[in-house]
Amino acid sequence: MTTGAEERRPQEPLGEPGPAGTDGRGGVSGTGTRTPPLAPPGPVPASPAAPSPPPDPFDQDDLPVAKGATRALLGALLRPHRGRVVLTVLFLLLQQAATQAGPLLVAYAIDHGVPAVRRDDYGPLIALGTAYALCALGSGVFQFLYTKLSGRVSQDVLLDLRGRIFRHAQALSVDFHERYTSGRLISRSTTDVESLRELLDEGLQELINTLLSFLSISVVLLVLDLWTGALAVLSLVPLYLLVRLYRRRAGRVFARRSTAIASVIVKFGETMNGIRPVRAFRREAVNDAEFGALNRKHERSNGDALIEMARYVVGSRLVANTTIAAIVLWDAYRVADGTLALGTLAAAALYLRRLYDPIDRLGQFLNAYQSAAASLEKVAGLLAQEPGVPEPAVPRELPAARAELPGRQVDFDDVSFSYRTGGEVLPRFGLRLEAGQTVAVVGSTGAGKSTLAKLLARFYDPTEGRVLLDGTDLRDLPMPELRRGVVMVTQEAFLFSGTIADNIAIGRPEASRGEIEQAAKAIGAHEFIASLPEGYDTDVRKRGGRISAGQRQLVAFARALLADPAVLILDEATSSLDIPGERAVQEAMETVLHGRTAVVIAHRLSTVAIADRVLVMSRGRIIEDGTPEQLIAGTGTFAGLHKTWRESLA
Repeated sequence: MTTGAEERRPQEPLGEPGPAGTDGRGGVSGTGTRTPPLAPPGPVPASPAAPSPPPDPFDQDDLPVAKGATRALLGALLRPHRGRVVLTVLFLLLQQAATQAGPLLVAYAIDHGVPAVRRDDYGPLIALGTAYALCALGSGVFQFLYTKLSGRVSQDVLLDLRGRIFRHAQALSVDFHERYTSGRLISRSTTDVESLRELLDEGLQELINTLLSFLSISVVLLVLDLWTGALAVLSLVPLYLLVRLYRRRAGRVFARRSTAIASVIVKFGETMNGIRPVRAFRREAVNDAEFGALNRKHERSNGDALIEMARYVVGSRLVANTTIAAIVLWDAYRVADGTLALGTLAAAALYLRRLYDPIDRLGQFLNAYQSAAASLEKVAGLLAQEPGVPEPAVPRELPAARAELPGRQVDFDDVSFSYRTGGEVLPRFGLRLEAGQTVAVVGSTGAGKSTLAKLLARFYDPTEGRVLLDGTDLRDLPMPELRRGVVMVTQEAFLFSGTIADNIAIGRPEASRGEIEQAAKAIGAHEFIASLPEGYDTDVRKRGGRISAGQRQLVAFARALLADPAVLILDEATSSLDIPGERAVQEAMETVLHGRTAVVIAHRLSTVAIADRVLVMSRGRIIEDGTPEQLIAGTGTFAGLHKTWRESLA
């Protein structure tokens, strides 16, 4: 309950024997009786200095990833397609064989075909010309087959990766999503996946072609002429050193670039999602300055990548051109001296050009590789995150519900909760909610009300203790059964793009139109839905922007009621309703909640009127417990808050 009233009663120390109706730990037994007077006021002993919490990996831009996880992820993505991958490599081998046969045929034509023509024998030259044409045709055909098959493999891999990211992100806990921004998730599934696409579609072909060219041409040159081949192979040493230097420097640059573009996406998405407060508080200029700084950081990282690429290209071309000039001049001298055939010189010159031509393309591959490696590392870090609320190893079923009382008994057994980064939110306590009981939880902001509800909905697991549903630990229940049994309506009232009927039926997709309308009528939403242009088939558009906040809340109520849960949690769920709307919902809820276990977290004291029992929380502890009438008649915190509320209505 958002109020300026101060706490009027001190807290009962945890661990001391409690009076009747409590569990001896400052918690309550669920009898519905008011907690007896607490200990008299006194100084609160200073807590010992808590150890510094461990650093939160979410404070860093990238999630930690184990060594080798990136290669393992790439292997897992390619493994289902290994047959087609082998076939694509075979096509590339055949394409390279057809391509590299050309200079040999030219050399043979010069040394043997032309002399045969002088003897009026055109057969060898015609045969060599035909072979050259067939090699050119074969090179094109195999290149086409490789491109077609590798494209299919690439798209299948990317489809698999996007699906993994989406499914894994949905499986991760609410705690993860509260710390890891949606903009970064979008960056992982778009920009980073696109980097991998560029590598698979273009980079791998360049790498394989370059390696095959280096290997095949080096062997052919060594066979043609040992000295020419040896010099060409020696020239690869400085090129290898250049590649190593480029990889080391470019790796850092591309990691910064991936981080920079993710920051740009996060800022853009945050601004557009919060466009109303941006306009209301005139944040345009400030946002523009912040976005400009992030954009310039991205621009600088792109510029750094181009500079590293330019350094590599200049160095590699210098080595290549110097080597070609030196070898050709030396071989020309040997031809003039009669120690080397002219056809061998021609073939060597052609092969040397082909040997160094892929150098620039190798730089493009390294660009794609470094970008993809940085992106894939970020994706691997995301996929390495374990769900904070995992599925049970040995799932259990809930006992059958009683027909006359669909609600379930809830027990918080020696429960405490702290965030991973430190800071105890709920000290150890015990609490029982009887089946079919409607319990209102009130208290100032930060008292722990929503955390209590999230533990019951198993958005979090307790740090210690258990939350039981009819005696079954929530951690032993499979998620589908838990979500059928416990439904939470939050104050956000999030609606998905689609019709109102679709949004109401999210909890029960198989529900008929009649059942959907019945749920809407029970909650008082039918009248406004029927007045819309297309009634229940009206598209609510992005986040339900077509209808008001109060109407979105009513749709969320109808969604929860149609799901027919045994336990219903309303976390400040009436905060968006006006007074008439709230009264209508309260009237409907008195009928709908009958027999179910309900936890109602409310800031408005008017909402508490429907409750069988009220819990007052302060700093994570339950300090009062009883029926609304009992607490109002007393002198505790709730009585003071109720008095202040009544005076505000006068």
